[in-house]
Amino acid sequence: MDVTPFVENLRRALAASAAVADAETRAAVENLTTALDSAVRLTLIDALSAAADEVTRELAPGSVEVRIRSRELEFVVTPPPADAFTSPGPPPPPAPPAPPEPPLPPGDAGTARVTLRLPEPLKAQIEEAAGVEGVSVNAWLVRAVSTALTETPREPRGPRAPVIGKRISGWVR
Repeated sequence: MDVTPFVENLRRALAASAAVADAETRAAVENLTTALDSAVRLTLIDALSAAADEVTRELAPGSVEVRIRSRELEFVVTPPPADAFTSPGPPPPPAPPAPPEPPLPPGDAGTARVTLRLPEPLKAQIEEAAGVEGVSVNAWLVRAVSTALTETPREPRGPRAPVIGKRISGWVR
């Protein structure tokens, strides 16, 4: 694919815009468009490469590559293998239905915003789990916290009640 016609169209559009100006401005625009030739070509190539990357993500395991040979672009399309669409053996069993949403606590009509800092690996696992269930990360976290609170027996503890067998805190002399 030759990008020269696109660069020339841009050059003509800029020259047409400058046609109403004086001779000095027209000359400056002509010099500027000549100087911008390489930058415009690179920008077009970058845009086409980004488009090829998007198409590749949609075609996976196929791909689209952009190659440059003597100032010309060449697109190389590698279609996915024919067996990528058909799998041998019986079809996989359907995914189990998502668990029902836990009920909200009584009297909870509003929402609150919380900032939560997570280690990157945990965040990635949460995003993956939410994607598998087809819900947002926020919805997945609300469900996980609600489930944890309803399934975990909680015993009231005093402000300084020790947790036996789990950790030690305090001072030693």
